[in-house]
Amino acid sequence: VQLQASGGGLVQAGGSLRLSCAASGHTFSSYAVGWFRQAPGKEREFVGGIRRSGDSTYYADSVKGRFTISRDNAKNTLYLQMNSLKLEDTAIYYCATRTGILVADSRRYDYWGQGTLVTVSS
Repeated sequence: VQLQASGGGLVQAGGSLRLSCAASGHTFSSYAVGWFRQAPGKEREFVGGIRRSGDSTYYADSVKGRFTISRDNAKNTLYLQMNSLKLEDTAIYYCATRTGILVADSRRYDYWGQGTLVTVSS
């Protein structure tokens, strides 16, 4: 099982980026998928996630209304659309999957992508 996160980069505050998470070895429709981020010197935090069924998404309060998670089953790829980016969104972003229900606790995830760096500049 491999997860490949991509799409990170440098963007000005107020701008947008779309991150992708591609899976090989399993299908997203069989797993709950979470997006997490870790800023320098900080703990990894839950950004948002999508249920295995794909019918519900959840977001941390800090990104609600700005970030959107979607899934393309045909491509077996998950997306994190990030709009109105702020300086505090700067972090390495990870996607992760677990076989159970969607949870915010990163310790309960089984598989992780390698992370993609998002840098928001002023």
